[in-house]
Amino acid sequence: MTKVLFAAAEAAPFYKTGGLGDVSLALPQALHQAELPIRVVIPYYSKLFPEKYQELVKDVMHFTVRVGEKTKYCGIKTLTLNGLKYYLIDNEEYFGRDNIYGYWDDGERFAFFQLAICEMLEKINYIPDVLHLNDWHTAFIPVLLKDKYQWINAYRHIKTVLTIHNIQFQGVYDPIILGSLFGIGRRTFNEGSVEYYGNVNFMKGGITYADAVTTVSPSYAKEIQTPGFGENLDGILRDNSYKLQGIINGIDMQVYDPATDPAIAAHYSVTDMSGKAVNKKALQKAVGLPERNVPVFAVVSRLTRQKGMDLLLDALDDFLKTRDVQVVILGTGDPDLEEGFRGYQRAYADKFVAKIDFDVKLAQQIYAGSDGFIMPSAFEPCGLSQMMAMRYGSVPIVHSVGGLRDTVVPFNQFTKAGTGFGFDDYQADVLGKMLDLAFDVYDKDQEAWQKIRKQGMTQDFGWKKSAQKYCDLYQELAD
Repeated sequence: MTKVLFAAAEAAPFYKTGGLGDVSLALPQALHQAELPIRVVIPYYSKLFPEKYQELVKDVMHFTVRVGEKTKYCGIKTLTLNGLKYYLIDNEEYFGRDNIYGYWDDGERFAFFQLAICEMLEKINYIPDVLHLNDWHTAFIPVLLKDKYQWINAYRHIKTVLTIHNIQFQGVYDPIILGSLFGIGRRTFNEGSVEYYGNVNFMKGGITYADAVTTVSPSYAKEIQTPGFGENLDGILRDNSYKLQGIINGIDMQVYDPATDPAIAAHYSVTDMSGKAVNKKALQKAVGLPERNVPVFAVVSRLTRQKGMDLLLDALDDFLKTRDVQVVILGTGDPDLEEGFRGYQRAYADKFVAKIDFDVKLAQQIYAGSDGFIMPSAFEPCGLSQMMAMRYGSVPIVHSVGGLRDTVVPFNQFTKAGTGFGFDDYQADVLGKMLDLAFDVYDKDQEAWQKIRKQGMTQDFGWKKSAQKYCDLYQELAD
């Protein structure tokens, strides 16, 4: 069997800031359950590491890593969770901080992380057949293996997979870092494989040197090869399209299950939906809306322009003014967008609630208690919320882009087939028309609405199929 080491800057349940953390938990676990020999390596953020897992952590060894001219301590810790072995890379100077990202020296912090991974492989006696790397924080490792560590015989057979979770974030730094951090010359820069408008680009280096590049949905894999979505890397992605594919992320079908979820007011399933109405009333009560039998539309999202929240702000006024509806929003984000939603709450107190907060339990209650789920993202590499919403029988209304296009089948008014509502033209008035259509189907054709709902609830969004695609890819590379 192909031996794999999965490397990422974050992984739930230890720490996560978004989808990368979710995937770094779920995909390795799914691969482990498929009996693939896999281990995971992440930083040890000492201030953020959950206390309940501390007793599982064991010290393995420590050594020093050269970061340019500096010599830095590197500790290797380990723990095993659900049978899966994790390595934690420890350096208090780099990782003993209050947050994971957002520091002036992030380039140096993740340069150290990547060097430490390369240095530890021989020392821990785990040389993988495939190194699976994720986003810019680990994307430079294929360059290091080819340029800095090519003299180590044991490393020569290692194949690399780079997964792009969001191409907006690339790791762009002054070329001085090649010497001052990585301790390598300028060959890769001069030949253009890591050069990016006069700087060094970690992501570009990974795309160029990795043996395979994946991203988190088939549509996003196509989109990032175009100027509109490629964030100035579309050219290099087109050049490397022969090794690029999209593999859709999954969700944990056992955790996100309305038949067993302990966070919701009443359990229900596709064969017995009676609990859905109980959850709607519980949600209305929890957020302070009148307990009325009207459609409840919801948002659980970062309140940012990437998530289409500016579009929603523009579309909401007409929707709230003309329809007997309630809308619940949960999330935090850009201050101007937060304030815009607060304004709607003041204007439509009996119809609209904005919870400017991060609340995992309330999110589950929103999935369970809402009828429709609004997700008008400008771009969406994969998206998990629309899958969770469908699992709970909340019908998604989405901009048909990236992973939203791959997971939500737009409702066909003639055949009644579909799992949600999708629009292509990214305009506020088009989103408004789609909200109106969803309302009208709910209001005038409950039979069609229930059909859409049930078609969504019966979709298989589990990790098993995606994990198998990764197994096949690893095997293909290792052969």
